[in-house]
Amino acid sequence: NQSREVKEIDLLRLRYFRVINRLWSFFFFWICSNHLPPHSLSSKAIPLESRKMPQVKIIAKNFMDMVASLTAIKLDKLYNNVFICEAILRSLPPLAKKYVLQLLFIDDPVPCTRIEEWVLPDGLSKHRVAIDRLIQLRIFTETVVDRKEGTCYSLNPTFQKNLQKHIISGGVLPREPMNSNNGIKLPSLQELETYALLQWECFLLQLINSGQGEKLTGISSSMMKVFQRGLLSQRDRDGPRLTESGFQFLLMDTNAQLWYIIREYISNAEERDVDPADLISFLLELSFHVTGEAYNLNTLTDVQITTLKDLADLGLVKLQQGRKDSWFIPTKLATNLSVSLADSSVRKEGYVMMETNFRMYAYSTSKLQCEILRLFARIEYQLPNLIACAVTKESLYNAFDNGITSDQIITFLQQNSHPRCADRVPSIPENVTDQIRLWESDLKRIEMTQAHFYDEFPSKDVFEGACNFARQWGGLLWEDSKRMRLVVKSEVHNQMREYLHTQGK
Repeated sequence: NQSREVKEIDLLRLRYFRVINRLWSFFFFWICSNHLPPHSLSSKAIPLESRKMPQVKIIAKNFMDMVASLTAIKLDKLYNNVFICEAILRSLPPLAKKYVLQLLFIDDPVPCTRIEEWVLPDGLSKHRVAIDRLIQLRIFTETVVDRKEGTCYSLNPTFQKNLQKHIISGGVLPREPMNSNNGIKLPSLQELETYALLQWECFLLQLINSGQGEKLTGISSSMMKVFQRGLLSQRDRDGPRLTESGFQFLLMDTNAQLWYIIREYISNAEERDVDPADLISFLLELSFHVTGEAYNLNTLTDVQITTLKDLADLGLVKLQQGRKDSWFIPTKLATNLSVSLADSSVRKEGYVMMETNFRMYAYSTSKLQCEILRLFARIEYQLPNLIACAVTKESLYNAFDNGITSDQIITFLQQNSHPRCADRVPSIPENVTDQIRLWESDLKRIEMTQAHFYDEFPSKDVFEGACNFARQWGGLLWEDSKRMRLVVKSEVHNQMREYLHTQGK
């Protein structure tokens, strides 16, 4: 009897909480609509986004653009997952996030003119961006109730219902971790971070070695297709070679590299008979797991297990096998999937010191970092914890030939500057950055253009007429009036030939 009474009291509390929550939302909306001045709800005023939830700026560039490109049916299917709704809410621009939270418990459509009243004139551009984003993601649906009110907005019912459920029920995990009493020996967080770093470095090293003609080993066929999309090119009789994008990829920040791989992995999902919406849903759901906890593989589908094996190659998860069960342990790379690059942990400590004489010292024991420096610098000698190298004209020309730009090299040096150099302004000596840009500009002094050369004109009049004709078509590159010679672009060669043919008659 006592347990029944306790359950009934809990149910009453939950119902009371829901009623109060809904009443408060209505009250808040009424106050905002009728009493607060417009500037109080401008994009700079009400700090609803100041609640401690991670931003997802990088997802808005990759994941959310991909989500917005999905069909209406797939989007609605995606919104059936509570955790996807929360991840997408985090990814929205601040003003769009406010609109969603303000309309979350309102079932009736809200006129667009009413929403526009909340924004100051200088915030209209942000307002349009927010509305466009919400419509692209099918979070907002446009309806016309009557001619007086015009266009109205209402929340996607599936998205609204699941987001309400998440807010009311609180933070619930996608799946419960396994009991540590079942003989599971979990690695410490430090060991897990070391494992993720080693896996990621091993993966990048294989990518670099492939550029030297070596075959990739230990990487799944799914990941191979990701590389072959833009990072590697296959030539006849030769092994895979790094493309220009591949060399540029190696100089990216770790998070940017990860997002590039994930984006391409999703893009070719249909080639593996995997629904992109299901894959996006699982990847975003993975980011809500707890780092270092073990989760049973039996709770996953076959497609999700295959995906985890691919992600294990990148160090996003660690797979372990027990006597009876198998499980996966998410690393920090996986749990940061829905976190913004700007807010995702502290800036990593740099290791490069650049001197004004173009000598560079890298305090590192990593073979990967040594190979990355080799892309644009000459390695002179290597000690157990120090790499001594020099940036030379020849080493930079080699980097430029591979498609790496001067700005990418300078950005890499700035992002990886040793703490003693990072505090200086500038962190890289100006004479070094200026010279790197000058050496790149040397290669751009000559521009190759497909052209045709004409000479042996029968008369001066024909030559001058041909020059004027080429000039009118915008194809004249060079002329020598004394010797009656002419160079024109290939694009106007056919027109020039017809013109000269008519002159010959």
